[in-house]
Amino acid sequence: MNIQIFGKPKCFDTKKAERYFKERRIKYQRIDLVGYGMSRGEFDSVKAVIGIQAMIDGNARGSEILTYLAYDSDREWKLFENQSFIKTPIVRNGKKATVGYCPEIWKTWE
Repeated sequence: MNIQIFGKPKCFDTKKAERYFKERRIKYQRIDLVGYGMSRGEFDSVKAVIGIQAMIDGNARGSEILTYLAYDSDREWKLFENQSFIKTPIVRNGKKATVGYCPEIWKTWE
């Protein structure tokens, strides 16, 4: 398994996801979404699996601007440019991905 956890430093669910993999002794790579962000390829890979709407964190400060954009392509571009609007954690395992705390799905990856 090649687990990547994209998260924000103060996100409680990101810390829970890290603990989930630590307790099972599964190696993972943690990436600070705000500090480093996702590459375009990583972003597109996650978007293809879970969809752009599921990636939007409605509670993030300033994310309400995404609701006013008429086209999905504009929304996608704005979300990629402002990755602090992305809901966390995003956990990737190759071509598979989840958003939020989803241990029931991660169990199927083991």
